[in-house]
Amino acid sequence: MRRSSSSTSASLVVTALKLLIRVLVRLRVFWIILIAALFLSGCVKYDVGVHYDSQNHGTLVQHVRLSDRLTSFSDAAQEWLRSVEQRTKQLGGRVKRVSDQELRVTIPFNNGADLEEKFNQFFQSQAEASVDDSTAELGLPELTSHLTLTESNLLLLERNRLSFDLDLRSLGVLSSKGNLLVSPGSLIDLEFSLDSPWGARSVNSSSEAVRQGKQLVWMLKPGEINHLEAIFWIPSPLGIGSVAIALFVISGSFVKSLLEPQPEISAVESAPEI
Repeated sequence: MRRSSSSTSASLVVTALKLLIRVLVRLRVFWIILIAALFLSGCVKYDVGVHYDSQNHGTLVQHVRLSDRLTSFSDAAQEWLRSVEQRTKQLGGRVKRVSDQELRVTIPFNNGADLEEKFNQFFQSQAEASVDDSTAELGLPELTSHLTLTESNLLLLERNRLSFDLDLRSLGVLSSKGNLLVSPGSLIDLEFSLDSPWGARSVNSSSEAVRQGKQLVWMLKPGEINHLEAIFWIPSPLGIGSVAIALFVISGSFVKSLLEPQPEISAVESAPEI
């Protein structure tokens, strides 16, 4: 009887341990979510804006702010901000340090082709820097982005079509089945804005744009591939100047023709033949 009771007790202990292990395994997802919510919530705020002043001038503006928890957790955060400053200066931009955790970046561009080249070069070099050993401690996933701008000159006006693709799927914490466990929105808050003299119109975008005066603002969706597309018009100084010159020449010629004296036509009467 004693042996039977001992074996029964041992089997109960083994069964209890197995149940405890199963519970802990199932709670692993809960701990991942809890840790992410406590330590990664709102760690990065990144706002990117394209501001068009005219056909031949504009600025690419970026506002980066890291949370105090992130900067105090790792020195690599400051290294990452310094890399942002370095890339900005390489593209002829200016950097304003608001605080140890926050900075504002302004990169000028001369036309659509210049904007496209500088934008893609900046974020391409940023993606390459994210896999560098000096910034790997941040744990910031690599983001893939690409911007294109198509210009159509219609003499007096220029039609621009801006397209921006950004892959934010790598920001989420996924389960083994590929389900999103931790929303990337708790890791990074990212906005994209477009400002032009006559405003812009959002088309074929994956998220709805909010209009603020002449500015369109998109809240990018976490854990997804974001596609933003907008059409905006800009007056063409070259086309307007050409038309003005042509009208000035035509009007000058017309006024000149009015002011010039008309040639006198003398009628010579021929004598009648006899």
